[in-house]
Amino acid sequence: MMIHINKELTDPLISRAKNAARKRKNHNFHQNMEERVHRMIHASNPDTYVQPHKHENPDKIEAFILLKGRVVVIEFSETGAIIDHIVLDHKTANYGVEIPAKAWHTLITLEKDSLIYELKDGPWDPADDKNFAKWAPVEGSPHCGEYNKSTLQKLNLL
Repeated sequence: MMIHINKELTDPLISRAKNAARKRKNHNFHQNMEERVHRMIHASNPDTYVQPHKHENPDKIEAFILLKGRVVVIEFSETGAIIDHIVLDHKTANYGVEIPAKAWHTLITLEKDSLIYELKDGPWDPADDKNFAKWAPVEGSPHCGEYNKSTLQKLNLL
């Protein structure tokens, strides 16, 4: 049976994201964490923080496709310097991005109630899914908002 991605699915997800402590929520389409490909929708808001990370050992490719809103996806060097970015925005015809394995990256939500469809290699094991950047604040630290702001300033997005 087909899965419909429509307002009946996304509106409650957007509502849960607004009220969540992390200001984001996801809806998984994969049935279990062992599946080869993980598919999900993320609802997020500008005051969320995703610690820069990479998927290495095991190597995983990740793709983001914008459904609604505006989100910047950023790629970093090993030392945390910005080496590439794309603002996903339907108005500019930038609809998605694919992140290669071993690439440091993050997302910063620029518009409230944004929706991203993500595809990522599975399986998922929290012990080795992400390698977090030591040069960026840990999620939940008081410096997360400052980090996002300074990153957006470097990209002239503030």
